[in-house]
Amino acid sequence: MPTYFIDTNIFIYAKGKDHPLKSSCISMIKKIGNQEITAIINTEVIQEILYRYQSIKKLPSGISLAKEAVKICSLILPVEERDLSLAMEILGSNPRIQTRDAFHAATMLNHNINEILSTDPHFDLIPNIRRIQP
Repeated sequence: MPTYFIDTNIFIYAKGKDHPLKSSCISMIKKIGNQEITAIINTEVIQEILYRYQSIKKLPSGISLAKEAVKICSLILPVEERDLSLAMEILGSNPRIQTRDAFHAATMLNHNINEILSTDPHFDLIPNIRRIQP
C-alpha cells in the first residue's frame, strides 16, 4: 500500500465548493478511507485547515474537516525543532517555496517520507520530494 504525506489542499478541495480538482481529491480521500493509501500528515496540516476556515468565517466547518482528517490519517507527526531548522534551509535555498510547504517538506524528509499527494506544484521544486497529483 503506498504511503503519502497528504497536503492540506487535498482535504480542502474535497470538502470545498465546485472546482476542477474536487472530484479527484474526493477520490483520494475515499482511497484513504478504504485503506488503499496510508495517509500521513503533520500538525501543521490541521493548523492550516483551521486557519483557512477561520479566515473565511466558517470555523465550525473547519473544525469538522480537521477532525475528519485526524480520523482517517494513519499518523499525525509533530513539527519538531529539527523540522524548523530544515524548513528554514528549504526556504533559504528557494524563496518560491511557500512557508507552510517548507514545513511539510521538512517534516517529510526528516521522517523519510518522499511522496506527497498534493495539487501544489511548489513541491516539485524541493529535492527528494515527489509530488503525486490527484
